[in-house]
Amino acid sequence: MKLVVGLGNPGEEYKKTRHNTGRIVVGFIEDKIDPKINTKYKIKFITPDTFMNNSGKIIAPFIKSKKDLKDLIVVYDDIDLPLGKIKISFDRSSGGHNGLGSIIKSLKSQEFLRIRVGITPATANGRLKKPHGEEAVLKFLLGEFKKPELEILKKLGKIITEAIETILTEGKDKAMSLYN
Repeated sequence: MKLVVGLGNPGEEYKKTRHNTGRIVVGFIEDKIDPKINTKYKIKFITPDTFMNNSGKIIAPFIKSKKDLKDLIVVYDDIDLPLGKIKISFDRSSGGHNGLGSIIKSLKSQEFLRIRVGITPATANGRLKKPHGEEAVLKFLLGEFKKPELEILKKLGKIITEAIETILTEGKDKAMSLYN
């Protein structure tokens, strides 16, 4: 079984927030995966019903071995990437992301795939318009996406679907070379 996890927070008040990007994207892609691929690889989609900082507690029961780790793909928001961009990575630190940190701590390993989804607007020349200071960052993360931003995420869902299908059929290295 392959496990695709979309990180975020439960509850209506968080539904369209930037920090819920993983949950939003998994919602977009769950029905889009090629049925043949889904049947062959038995993909299970999870959006934990816990707050971001406790994500690991929900995922840990599914990961019982090193082999299971290789079947895990975590989708989450990344403030260091521009809105509309993704980055696939493997065996990396949490980068300060509390949800990812919770998973790494619970699994006692960081040897799994992640799809980082950019959430930060950029200027015309590509410079990120990141908030500065802990309070401003928190306000930004818990702020809701504007309708045009959600449309960008929806379009990005198609690319992430293709990336996951590539990971499953051709491997992570091929997916990283195509989508990073």
